[in-house]
Amino acid sequence: MFISWARIVMTDTPSVPENRPQILACPDGATIAYHHLAGRPPTVVFLGGYASDMTGSKATFLEASCRASGQAFLRFDYRGHGASSGAFSDGTIGLWAGDAVTAIEAATDGPLVLVGSSMGGWIMLLAALALKPRVAGLIGIAAAPDFTEDLMWDEFDLKQRAALERDGVLDMPSDYDDEPYTVTMALIEDGREHLVLREPIPLTCPVRLLHGLEDKDVPWTVSMRLAEAIKSEDVTVTLVKGAGHRLSEPEDLARLERVVAELCGVTS
Repeated sequence: MFISWARIVMTDTPSVPENRPQILACPDGATIAYHHLAGRPPTVVFLGGYASDMTGSKATFLEASCRASGQAFLRFDYRGHGASSGAFSDGTIGLWAGDAVTAIEAATDGPLVLVGSSMGGWIMLLAALALKPRVAGLIGIAAAPDFTEDLMWDEFDLKQRAALERDGVLDMPSDYDDEPYTVTMALIEDGREHLVLREPIPLTCPVRLLHGLEDKDVPWTVSMRLAEAIKSEDVTVTLVKGAGHRLSEPEDLARLERVVAELCGVTS
């Protein structure tokens, strides 16, 4: 089970500068930083990836696009990411999914289009299951459901598994940063409580999945598995030849913008 706080304190005010995040104060003392843009429904919600934050190119591009079109938008940082409180190494899938539901429930109302990038694609599914009546559509960008089991634990060699079980933590080299990223045994064990690809996913809203054929971090076959698992009859998978994991080149962002407009019911 993941945690969603039913009661939080919204400390933002209308005088908060546009570039400064608003803050949600949780009952346990944690804080979640977010940016909310008022506009017409549905609210587009961006859910970032593992060790990413809400200042990334896709999140800020979508915010600018929604601002220009008058669409409501929300981006936020999970605990241990970006401007939110907490240590990254203390995070788990359940905790971060709870953060997503907390931020969405506090900052938005009405229908939602959830956009999940990489790990955010897994968080997107868990949030959608928790907020099912409100979800008007899902967009996965190199979505990585179940990655802690299928792309971490199953890929670790015996030495890495032994170190993780012994020490509770494993530092792994990152292709995107000079510093290694941390994998904890708590992340692996909690991930097993939130696996979604092992049985049908009871979501019936429109789903759009975008994935690069040259993605070396999350194989494109994960999006195919996800398309098969989701019960919705309105699921489209777009495979992008020559594209890698990030899908943040200008043509990728333009494609994402078109898909968001489609699910928001915007016609050109």
